[in-house]
This record gives sequence, C-alpha cells and structure tokens, in this order.
Amino acid sequence: MKDNKILSDSELQENDLADLRNQKSSEKSRQDLNPENAEAGLTQLVMSVVELLRRLTEKQAMQRIDGGSLTEDEIEKLGETLMKLENKMEELKEHFNLTDEDLNLDLGPLGDLM
Repeated sequence: MKDNKILSDSELQENDLADLRNQKSSEKSRQDLNPENAEAGLTQLVMSVVELLRRLTEKQAMQRIDGGSLTEDEIEKLGETLMKLENKMEELKEHFNLTDEDLNLDLGPLGDLM
C-alpha cells in the first residue's frame, strides 16, 4: 500500500532549499575539463593533498608531544619544521591565487576534506 503523505508548505520549502543546496554543491564540485583550466585544477588538487598531509603530520606531532615520546630538542625542531611548512603553503597559495576554501574538497556524502 502506498503512503500518501501530504507535505506542509514549510516542509515543501525545506525540501526545495535542500534540493537547491545539493544542486549548487554538485555544480561547484564539477570541473570544467578543458586545456585552459587543467593546469589550475591539477595545482588545486595537489595543493589540497599536500595541505591534508601537512595537517595530518601536525596532528600526529601533537600526539607525540602530548605522549611525551619526544625530547625538548626534537619538539623544538618539529615545531620549526611545521612552521616552515605552513609558511611555504601560505606562500604557494598566494602564488597560485588559492584560498583555504579552494583546498577544501567536497567529498559528497563523506563531507568536506578538511
């Protein structure tokens, strides 16, 4: 037997808004594949992966520091290295005209990358 549910105006509006959001998100995540923007798309993808790895490395470093498995000298070197990497990422984002949002990939039902 088929359920004949009648939706209220507010439920219809909410469904319409959700559909528009999904459509807009889908359009945003599609890449226009042509030779002019292929290089920019590849740069954005590579930078996104590098940023993800940088954040994972930083998180792992904090866990090691909190766990007490590093000496003071190792903590100092690690902090300096992570700071240099973050600064280089900022420099590269500026060079390629990318923002943090550009590097945050939409993975559909899995959510955002970062």
